[in-house]
Amino acid sequence: LQVFDDEGKNVTPRPLFHPDPKAALPRQEKFDFKVFYLFTEGKKTKSVDFRLTNSIKSCQEGVVCSPGFSAVQEEGEAALTEEELEQRVEILLSETDTLWMLDLPTAVVSTEAEEAVRVVERNKIYAEICNAKIGSQYFEEKMVQTISGAAKTKEVQCETITVAEKGMMVTSWDLDNSLSASEAEPTETQEPKSPAGKSSKSPTAEEQGQAVAVPSATESAVPARSHEEKECHSILTSASLQQDLVVMERILMENIFQPKLAVYRQIPVLREPVVSSDSDGEDSEEEEDEEEEKQEEAVPEGSPAEGGGARLEQLWSYSCDLTSGHSVSSMAWNKVNPDLLAVGYREFVSQDQKKGLACCWSLKNPMWPERIFRCEHGVTAVDFSLARPNLLAVGMANGCVAIYDVRSRSDAALLDSSTSLNKHKGPVWQLRWVEQDRGATAGDKAERLMCISGDGRMTQWFIQQRLDCCDVMKIKRTESGKKNLPGEREKKSEGPISQQAAGMCFDFHPQDPDIFLAGTEEGHIHCCSCSGKEQILGTYRGHKGPVYKVAWNPSSTEMFLSCSADWSILLWHRDSHTPLLTFTSVPAFVHDIKWAPKSAFIFAAVNEQRVEIWDLTVSIFDPVLSCAASPEGKLSSLLFARNAQCLLLGDSCGQVGVWQLHNLAVPSSHQV
Repeated sequence: LQVFDDEGKNVTPRPLFHPDPKAALPRQEKFDFKVFYLFTEGKKTKSVDFRLTNSIKSCQEGVVCSPGFSAVQEEGEAALTEEELEQRVEILLSETDTLWMLDLPTAVVSTEAEEAVRVVERNKIYAEICNAKIGSQYFEEKMVQTISGAAKTKEVQCETITVAEKGMMVTSWDLDNSLSASEAEPTETQEPKSPAGKSSKSPTAEEQGQAVAVPSATESAVPARSHEEKECHSILTSASLQQDLVVMERILMENIFQPKLAVYRQIPVLREPVVSSDSDGEDSEEEEDEEEEKQEEAVPEGSPAEGGGARLEQLWSYSCDLTSGHSVSSMAWNKVNPDLLAVGYREFVSQDQKKGLACCWSLKNPMWPERIFRCEHGVTAVDFSLARPNLLAVGMANGCVAIYDVRSRSDAALLDSSTSLNKHKGPVWQLRWVEQDRGATAGDKAERLMCISGDGRMTQWFIQQRLDCCDVMKIKRTESGKKNLPGEREKKSEGPISQQAAGMCFDFHPQDPDIFLAGTEEGHIHCCSCSGKEQILGTYRGHKGPVYKVAWNPSSTEMFLSCSADWSILLWHRDSHTPLLTFTSVPAFVHDIKWAPKSAFIFAAVNEQRVEIWDLTVSIFDPVLSCAASPEGKLSSLLFARNAQCLLLGDSCGQVGVWQLHNLAVPSSHQV
């Protein structure tokens, strides 16, 4: 069967089944579409009505039609009659469902579509806008290219990420308390049962009443608990509790250090009583009586024993974790409270500069300071005021001078010289509160703060609304007093960098507050006056290195000592410009010297290796007592106790050791 269109093209579909090629091929028939009528069009089928002509002669293969229509089949070679040829035949062709492989929405809309009017109107408006731009001065056609920024490669270094590990310990009692607190919280309250005969509420009303009662109970429990927490917090942060804790801490410290403190105070040591049963009561009483008799007959501790040599015994050390790693630079006792000690801390190594500290230690707690003042720079000098004992003056390595109030727990300075125009440009090596006559009335004295610095200035500070100073003296460099031998040529010396010599130390005369000694970095000692035109009264030359300390003798006021970096200690008389005695024991810098407060012949000196006690009545060649420093640090400063036979030694590890002097005979001051 072949199908041809109006133009004569063969449009016969190809068969999907291929028969055996050896089988006899059926005879092909022809269809001529003369008339084509389209009556109806559905979604899946089309109905075609046409007339058959004489070209259809036979149909050997059956034609499959849609259900409901009969198939027309001609069997054999039977010829059709004229009536059959004139008869109308309907054939229905059906197709499968359409499979969409690609769907592209069209940009063209049919003129018969509903949105055709809207699209035509929009195209008209667009055409008008385009026509208006042509020849308009407000529009110009120009091509523009987007500029892409040039890429730039940069390397950035970030800070090192530091990782810190932290641990936390939870004890069993903490867990038990937390569990008990959670179990003790009220969860639900029950209403009391109503008496019989008076209950007129329905079950629903009782349920509603219980539902309302439960929230009210929980709401009342939460404020109660928060109130308890606030009350506990207020108790812990109250000032009375803090004061009670301080008192209790001091009591515990006194119990721990009682034997050492008793030796310091030169009182008998308390011994713990022996606890015994009732049966041995009489024996214990006899033993106690015997011990009391022995204590009365025994020599008190701290008194010199017959035939014993002088020695040092360490009682305790003022140190804590806060002062570890710093070096003790200076120490000073409070003028009113002899149990209060001020200590300045700094760092000697320049590569590892640390912030300075000024701490106030008390005998009531040798393990932690009473006050801690943190400074931005190392502390080089400290001293308490005599007129106002609560004021502590602190000198620092950057030339700043600060005044602290020890009554306040704040570490902020009361006054400082950071904003003063006359502040020092070098380290403040020493400062001291000095009483001087005002000049108006005899005996009327005023207290002044005197400082000496590395910039060659000695200043007097005034405490007013701000801290300011005036120069007492500028220390100028002096020519060397060395004379050339006969025939020796004079050596040329290089020009000095500064015309002023750095001041290292000073000490005022114990009886005349206008006279003082000033030690310099050149090794010279100047005797100066605060009043008068000529400030320098005389110069003592004897040291070959910087003079670290000078000290007047408190009993013989015409004698004074000096120590230097040239390993020597010199004894001077005020009227002689040459030293009377020279003391040298070990090749080491002598950092500090102090006269004994109750003797005119005994003094102590400290160098990097050891501390030495010299007694001029015993020997002028060797010290009567020496004690080596600890291997961990070097000794840096010393101070005699005011109300005890003890010596305080500061080292480079931040420790201030309290040492008891045993069997050191103190001669009378009248022997001078």
